[in-house]
Amino acid sequence: MTTDPADLSAVDLLEHYAAGSLSSVDALDATLRRIKAHEPVVNAFVLTDPGRARAEAEASAARWQSGQPRGPLDGVPTTIKDLLPVIGWPTRRGSLATADLGPEQVDAPAVARLKEAGAVLVGKTTTPEFGWKAVTDSPYSGVTRNPWNSEKTTGGSSGGAVAAAALGMGAINIGTDGGGSIRIPASFTGVFGIKATYGRVPMWPTTPLTPLAHIGPLTRTVADAALALDVISRPDARDGLRLDPHADSFLDGLEGGVPGLRIAYSPGLGIAEDAVDAEVRTCVDEAVQVLAAAGATVERADPDITPPMETFNRHWFVGFASLLKRFGDDVRANMDPAMVAAAEDGAATSILDFAAHVEARTALIHAFSEFHADWDLLLTPAMPITAFEADALVPADSGHPCWPDWTPFSHPFNLTGQPAASVPCGFTSEGLPVGLQIVGPRGADALVLRAARAFERERPFVMPPRMG
Repeated sequence: MTTDPADLSAVDLLEHYAAGSLSSVDALDATLRRIKAHEPVVNAFVLTDPGRARAEAEASAARWQSGQPRGPLDGVPTTIKDLLPVIGWPTRRGSLATADLGPEQVDAPAVARLKEAGAVLVGKTTTPEFGWKAVTDSPYSGVTRNPWNSEKTTGGSSGGAVAAAALGMGAINIGTDGGGSIRIPASFTGVFGIKATYGRVPMWPTTPLTPLAHIGPLTRTVADAALALDVISRPDARDGLRLDPHADSFLDGLEGGVPGLRIAYSPGLGIAEDAVDAEVRTCVDEAVQVLAAAGATVERADPDITPPMETFNRHWFVGFASLLKRFGDDVRANMDPAMVAAAEDGAATSILDFAAHVEARTALIHAFSEFHADWDLLLTPAMPITAFEADALVPADSGHPCWPDWTPFSHPFNLTGQPAASVPCGFTSEGLPVGLQIVGPRGADALVLRAARAFERERPFVMPPRMG
């Protein structure tokens, strides 16, 4: 049993607070010690604010002592990816182009809900420039490194958030996912991450990437993610595409298991099975059997889809063309060159070509809707590979021109808006984590969490050793 509060889940911390055996200040102090120990190696934060966090933790401790906690996350150390506005902190978005922006005056919806629930905000975590790619390095913040092997990438774009989660530098860590940016780094670092159904977590401010983008938690346990989703999925009028609030807590029924569920296992979505590394395939095959042994009916089945990568690229690259059009050549010269190239590619897309890909996206949504008429859930590898060299856009000698080429299992579900989670499911012979992706039909967020928890119960997640 751990004695360090930084190793405790949010659920466990809250139980300690209620019992009086730990305080919010104890948890914050442990978190700050962990940041001091790990940050020089992993580079997960662009900003920490110990003074502000301490004031929040002391206020939380007083509320607990008086028996009046503010909300379901009162006193839980929490981090925010630096794409989301937080009052009083700048939002740099991994870019030198944002140097003139001052402290934010308004919170993003998820941040506002976290504050209302009493969360203690520790700092902001790293992102590649404007969250554009699936690894985490930027001209502003440098390279973020994998807690399991500092020579490897965390993946991205929520790379700082996963490093914080894995190393106990935050119990709840809020990331974003526009093409896999929660699930990719979760798979590479062995933490749990989920993007819920599109619209479940309100989004603001909007960008040209909003039609693909989700906000979600990265945590060391499934229950912590469910708890966080309860909070950040609360409504906010600034998002006109938000869903109605989930009727119950995502913690309700979390222990229900998988008996009676019909689950499809597709090792390559019918489009990329040959791309899956042999050791990854072995880990995922074994994970699938764990859910079968837990009572689910699991069968091999591939969805009938056309490879959607080019459709994703047109949406993503055109979005970045729109995002970067406000910057002149002098500013672009100091931006990530590959991002600028992607934006230029997007700018060359004709309106008729883009319209064809809008139609292809709609067809993909219909295909998965029909697929889930027969299957409650879908299992795939979260990633076909494990973490590769830090500060590289693509794996060495892969021949891939850009990051979507090595993420075939993540971006399809940004196009469809389905809930999808990456669950830690094993390690390669090099000691690098592997993730199992669990996908549900739109609206089935609670079912995805339930299946993830069923797996976690049988195969508890393992976090990396401390670096200090």
